[in-house]
Amino acid sequence: MGDGARAWLDSPVGPLSLTERDGAIVSLDWDRSGSNVAEGVLGDAVSQLKAYFAGDRQAFDLPLKPQGSEFQQKFYAALCAIPYGETRTYGDLADALGVSAQAIGQACGANPIAILIPCHRVLAANGLGGYSGAGGVEAKVALLKLEGAASLLI
Repeated sequence: MGDGARAWLDSPVGPLSLTERDGAIVSLDWDRSGSNVAEGVLGDAVSQLKAYFAGDRQAFDLPLKPQGSEFQQKFYAALCAIPYGETRTYGDLADALGVSAQAIGQACGANPIAILIPCHRVLAANGLGGYSGAGGVEAKVALLKLEGAASLLI
């Protein structure tokens, strides 16, 4: 994703690396790139993710700056408004944002800051739907179980 400081951490869904640019997190990738020692915003993001995976944090308090169109920015805000442990369907978000469920699915797949912008909380009307992170649907299930939303999967 171009220039920016990077840091990584290991997580239950695989290695995650974060990119910070101009004081904000701009991407989360499913790899081990950058440093495993982080300071500033990256250090905060790594600490908050570790607390989330330990079950000690339900919300993130980080400056996020995902790239995207006006629609994508509204979509990211809608995702961030879904509470921990809850889900919405592609159709719910489509109705709220006045677009098709397919547009919501495509926007989920293009989310540059997965987990922090919780696209794993968006499900299909009759199933899980997809997940673009490494591990695919298994990672989505792991995140939903971590949040106590597993009853929704039965």
